[in-house]
Amino acid sequence: MKTIDSSVHSLSLDSLSLTENEHHHDIHLEDEDDTESLGDQMDRFPGPAFRKTTTVSGVKLIRKDLSTEKLYLQACKLVGVIPVRYFIRNLGCATINLNHHGLGPLGGKALAIALVTDMHTTTLELADNCLRAEGATHLMEMLRANFTIHNLDLSDNQLQSAGAESVAKMLLENISIKSLKLSGNKFTEDDAKWFADALSSNYRVKELDLSHNEFSGRGGEHLGQMIANNDGLEVLDLSWNHLRMKGAVAFCAGLKVNTTLKHLDLSWNGFGNEGALALGEALKFNNTLQHLDLNNNRITDEGAGMLSKGLEANDTLRVLQLAYNSLTVEGALTLINTIKNTPKSAIEDINICNVLVNENFVQLLDLTCQERPSLEVQYGGVGGFIAKKPRKRIDPMKIIQDYLDQRKLRLWDFFRNIDKDGTMRVPVVDFRKAVQQSSIPLERFQIEELIQRLDRDRTGVVDYRGLADTRKQMMRDHRRQLRKVESRQKKEKQKSERILKTFESAVEAVTPRSSMIIISPKEDSSGPQPFSATPLSSWHHIIMSTSSRYSDHNMSSEHVHLPMIGNPPSSPGMRSYSQPNLFASMPKTVSSKPASAQGIHSTSNPSVASSKLSPIANLTRSRPALHTEPSGRARAKGKKKKKTKKTKEKI
Repeated sequence: MKTIDSSVHSLSLDSLSLTENEHHHDIHLEDEDDTESLGDQMDRFPGPAFRKTTTVSGVKLIRKDLSTEKLYLQACKLVGVIPVRYFIRNLGCATINLNHHGLGPLGGKALAIALVTDMHTTTLELADNCLRAEGATHLMEMLRANFTIHNLDLSDNQLQSAGAESVAKMLLENISIKSLKLSGNKFTEDDAKWFADALSSNYRVKELDLSHNEFSGRGGEHLGQMIANNDGLEVLDLSWNHLRMKGAVAFCAGLKVNTTLKHLDLSWNGFGNEGALALGEALKFNNTLQHLDLNNNRITDEGAGMLSKGLEANDTLRVLQLAYNSLTVEGALTLINTIKNTPKSAIEDINICNVLVNENFVQLLDLTCQERPSLEVQYGGVGGFIAKKPRKRIDPMKIIQDYLDQRKLRLWDFFRNIDKDGTMRVPVVDFRKAVQQSSIPLERFQIEELIQRLDRDRTGVVDYRGLADTRKQMMRDHRRQLRKVESRQKKEKQKSERILKTFESAVEAVTPRSSMIIISPKEDSSGPQPFSATPLSSWHHIIMSTSSRYSDHNMSSEHVHLPMIGNPPSSPGMRSYSQPNLFASMPKTVSSKPASAQGIHSTSNPSVASSKLSPIANLTRSRPALHTEPSGRARAKGKKKKKTKKTKEKI
């Protein structure tokens, strides 16, 4: 028996824990195996393709790839799997495609052993091999030592949560992977945190495919954090997940502050109008995204209008996919109008292939294409129509009341002109004739409808009491309808505000601290200066996000400069917030230097920028007043006591 003592073999075996077998003699090979000739290998793999690669390629290529081939054969024998001939035939190629080969966890382990020292393969495709988390773990161990593989496909391998953890840990150490495909691996929403943490420090991955997984609410939050902190990812595929409502809004918050993403696929996620609203807000500030796929996301014409608001401010997006949404020709017209009226828009391709348009759309598209020859719009065909809402039936009593209000008349005045006898009762014939001869804008069917309501018993007479009761009922119905409309509008407004508030809070949560550049306004006649690149950040957010800097624990290591006004306060509580010698060197008058020279922190809130002094300055000015007011009262009380004593002495 002979032990393998090659440094290459020991590196691969140790790194992939192949020495951890039940029997120690499992790692020993026969002498004949160790000194096996190329002819013996060809006898064991008598396929003509194998013979061709080993005989035609030349001696140098055989010698170059012999170690990897032999190592793979030995690894297959150790783990007890059948070698894959396709892998042996393609040793030395830049791309190895082993999709659908049924490797399993042990096959992946043998493959990982062989690729530890491989210097040729740059693309490794292992989709649909049932590797599971165990096989993925071995491959990730290999990638910690192999830095020549740039593209890796592990789609449809049932990696699940354990596999996500292994891949994320590998990304923290690997510096060569540029494209990673992990589609269809049953990742849950909590698994997204692994990728968020890994890609926050890995900037070499340019393409990531996480489609056909199970990311939803919390997954959207983690993925938003991922793209907010990552500065290298350019292509991201999140199609066929469950990103909707809160998850969609949180992800769009990360997209707003992202600066590298160019191609984003969000199709088949159910973003809805809520996600379209958040996406429109993100597009107002994102200046790198060029391709956006929103196919089949339950977006209606209303959502298209919200998305168009973001397109009005965006000048980088070139391709917009909106096929198979609930769009009609109204939404299509909104998109084309937005592009036509936005000169800086870069849109070149719009896909709404399921929408039937009308002649108005075609004419508008022709005019737009004359101004933008590169614009291409894919639509379903001509034959659509704009759904016209049915005309509301106005209450005839409401028309009469409006007529009377315009002329400042009472209902009694109107009825008295008809009732010549003063009996408060008018025949139906006379009432119909009087209304027709008047200038009240009532149609014939409206007059008949009103008469039926006034003469329900078919007596042929209209009395004033019935007319007054009909007006009261009309007023009640009108107020009820107004309340419904106001309630619906209020709910829609609250919903939009709630979505925007959630979006803003999510933006604050995912905004990297390094991007919170704080610029102080200058005190000059030109007004406040432009602020930092964090558009939705507020003074409260900056203070809260940096509150740890002002804790008692950090006061000894870092001093905070606070501007003072007038005489410095003598309160010891205020001295703990500033340098010990700050008051001695502070002049009594307000410094004429700009705020930036004094180290004043400000934010991008315009309301704060309009004031010449920061909120901290106002706080520092108001605190001494809290201490001086009680002292004044105490002096007044002391004077009163002295006066009372003097009066007593006089008495």
